[in-house]
Amino acid sequence: MPHKRLVAKVHAHGIQGSVHCWIESWLTDREQRVVLSGCASDWSKVTSGVPQGSVLGPLLFLLYINDDDKVTSMLLKFADDKKLFKAVATMDDVNKLGLDLTNLHTWSEDWLMLFNADKCKAMHMVLKI
Repeated sequence: MPHKRLVAKVHAHGIQGSVHCWIESWLTDREQRVVLSGCASDWSKVTSGVPQGSVLGPLLFLLYINDDDKVTSMLLKFADDKKLFKAVATMDDVNKLGLDLTNLHTWSEDWLMLFNADKCKAMHMVLKI
């Protein structure tokens, strides 16, 4: 989540004025380093993500990922996982599911939140009545 894109989404969700400025300030000019056995790395600028362990971080993450409105199938989200599912009975259903997968992929590229293809799975269930 690049900070500039995150701040733009915060604004698009109607968070403006002093609260918007505070969030932008909170994300700006952050630095981090690693300390191991008393040895410290150089400080490095942090230009993406949200501070771990913060109260605001998970809320900002949800604002960032919660605009996949082009998806018509059912979508379950938990942290950085998404599960897409749809009952498929016709070729039209197959096409709609394929379009949803394409839309999610496009969204992930546009917003720099790529899916890990190695972790992506498909499950087919057949219901016989």
